[in-house]
Amino acid sequence: MAPAAMRTAASSLSGAKPVPFWLDDPERPDALPALTGDKHTDLLVVGGGYSGLWTALIAKERDPDRDVVLIEGHEVGWAASGRNGGFCAASLTHGLANGVERWPDEIAKLEELGERNLDAIEAAVARYGIDCEFERTGEIDVATEPHQLQELREWHEEIVKLGITGVDFLDRDALRAEVDSPTFLGGLWDRRGVAMLHPAKLAWGLKRACRELGVRIYEHTRGLELARSGEGMAVRTPYGRVFARRVALGTNIFPSLVKRVRPYTVPVYDYALMTEPLTPAQLESIGWKGRQGLGDSANQFHYFRLSADNRILWGGYDAIYPYGGKLNADLDQRPETFLKLAEQFFTCFPQLSGVRFSHAWGGAIDTCSRFTAFFGTAHQGRVAYAAGYTGLGVGSTRFGADVMLDLLSGEETERTRLEMVRSKPMPFPPEPLAWAGIEITRRSLAHADDNGGRRNLWLKTMDKLGLGFDS
Repeated sequence: MAPAAMRTAASSLSGAKPVPFWLDDPERPDALPALTGDKHTDLLVVGGGYSGLWTALIAKERDPDRDVVLIEGHEVGWAASGRNGGFCAASLTHGLANGVERWPDEIAKLEELGERNLDAIEAAVARYGIDCEFERTGEIDVATEPHQLQELREWHEEIVKLGITGVDFLDRDALRAEVDSPTFLGGLWDRRGVAMLHPAKLAWGLKRACRELGVRIYEHTRGLELARSGEGMAVRTPYGRVFARRVALGTNIFPSLVKRVRPYTVPVYDYALMTEPLTPAQLESIGWKGRQGLGDSANQFHYFRLSADNRILWGGYDAIYPYGGKLNADLDQRPETFLKLAEQFFTCFPQLSGVRFSHAWGGAIDTCSRFTAFFGTAHQGRVAYAAGYTGLGVGSTRFGADVMLDLLSGEETERTRLEMVRSKPMPFPPEPLAWAGIEITRRSLAHADDNGGRRNLWLKTMDKLGLGFDS
């Protein structure tokens, strides 16, 4: 980074709050009391992020008479569900390309189910009056290097062959007419497949909707241990126990109460900045009247979007894996990453020189070796779990909730028949192999970005094994 660019980036961060913008909101609801004593229920949901909230809500929609308890170790929406970028995608497979690579024979069904899932989210937001700033504006994948532009052209041709509509190729001029950056060479606009929203307000709205349907929610209540109890299960908490006929685990990055599931996920720390609100003149200088979400096409990519009050969220690029896979709140703040992100922001939008960042934050998300969710059961079908969303859980967690409820019912459905649902990713190896493999992959991806997209032998080998990190 040149000294002048570094000074500009550093100055822009001087007043940034070290907290997620979305959670720094006076509308944040008060925490509910912790669970004390013994409780009995039909269904216990562990985890108060999107995965658990959708599971509890849909369980009550399917059967209003079913008693449902949800426990959350901290507060609803405090972790990844409340601090993500707010990109709510129809894709269930971490993008169409990943889905085509892994499940070519059922990609049409997966795309259909994903579209129906996003429609259902939009309908639920309206039905329950959830004011989460939902805007179905779509997303543009942006090329900033010539090889990326060629790859997007070729991929658009493949999309057309697959019979998928609603995705348009934009050349340089067409893209810059939508959002103006001197770094943009072209892009693919998925016009209906992604919505923008306020992630924390979605979580808080789902919390309210669940309670209105009769779900009993206990916050500051960690699930400590899972064990059989008669015909059902028991979960021990700090101040009591919950006895349930069935249990759904939506803990994602946090250690699963089913220990054999833990090797399938690792934490990766993701980071984001939020600008102060843009002035009308600043906004006019970049256009962006369509308010689409954007993401560039590099391996180490950025994602960016406008908030309701015309701030720009700018996140991504660094993905940090801590040795041993241990969660560490100290990693939520990483000044060297924030400085890098700020410098890259002004490279993308030099016309916004002088804009300052109001918030800078990070946190862990879970990923698995196939980059999209996996599912399963334990204790002879009494427990179901979903995990591994890899940053695309804003939308697909609702689908995962349906899958968990299907699995707990014991009935075969169009979802449980999917190979995606019936199969598992490859587990990560123990340390130090996990750290070494992830670090080699991360460095190889960075090298590919600097080398015209050409993947080295390591990445080619990972691709052949179905472990090719592509984002």
